[in-house]
Amino acid sequence: MATLRLGDTAPDFTADTTEGRIRFHEWKQGSWAVLFSHPADFTPVCTTELGRVAQLEDEWAKRNAKVIAVSVDGLEDHHAWKGDIERVSGAAVGYPIIADHDRTVAELYDMIHPGAGDTSPVRSVFLIDPANAVRLSLTYPKSAGRNFDEILRALDSLQLTDAGPFSTPADWQPGERVIVAPAVSTADARARFGDVEEVTPYLRYATEPAGQPTPA
Repeated sequence: MATLRLGDTAPDFTADTTEGRIRFHEWKQGSWAVLFSHPADFTPVCTTELGRVAQLEDEWAKRNAKVIAVSVDGLEDHHAWKGDIERVSGAAVGYPIIADHDRTVAELYDMIHPGAGDTSPVRSVFLIDPANAVRLSLTYPKSAGRNFDEILRALDSLQLTDAGPFSTPADWQPGERVIVAPAVSTADARARFGDVEEVTPYLRYATEPAGQPTPA
């Protein structure tokens, strides 16, 4: 399949997971989803990654986001490996891990890059919104563990900017100033949002307006 682009509909699939058999769109209905692949079970970087995702369980829930992992290993290995992940991280793995032994999901989401060393998935991440649109995609090499705090930050940015005429600047963190969309004039922005700093005619900072919806 061609590489998925932002705004594309995330492919649906049916798969066996550590939490039972699921149909992806039905499983995530009404929620955001964080779909992320890992190369193999019982590997060091993957153990730290899946453990970190488990530690962030409450943070995903605050954002109405469900997380789901995928590798080409089988359910028996997944269940056995969970004990190591939980011991290392100190957190229960309550999210599903897909057993993608036939590589259906990996191929649908273009997660296998043979030039990266073998035919196991690289470290892909997809943020998928409640309407099943792909909103963000990241690809890391197998040697580099992902920063899931950054993935949370990106999710916060998407949810905030969906709710108003804003963008978020470099290194933005929740609660910091946002950028007013270029389509809104400075005068209109000041009328709507109060304190607006005009750095250039096209770069205007505003405090998140009172009453603005927080991330779901």
